[in-house]
Amino acid sequence: MYRILLVEDNELNRDMLRRRLSHRGYEVVLAANGRQGIDMARSEKPDVVPMDLSLPEIDGWQAARILKNDDATRGIPVVALLPEHHPPSARK
Repeated sequence: MYRILLVEDNELNRDMLRRRLSHRGYEVVLAANGRQGIDMARSEKPDVVPMDLSLPEIDGWQAARILKNDDATRGIPVVALLPEHHPPSARK
């Protein structure tokens, strides 16, 4: 089964995305902040990590850099989650 690590601090967004992905047959594990996302990526070995960029403790930008610089997690795709109203300048 395809495993997704969803890293999102907003509980409503996290729950909505978890339900939608689970309904489509994906195994979903959850993290509520950047530090937890890094730890869970290392332990859970997900197939992909959709990650909010505005996270507490360690923001999504830094968490993605840490994952990409770690041999154990480098190959896991990280997908940035951006709100619709996010300014284009934040899309680095």
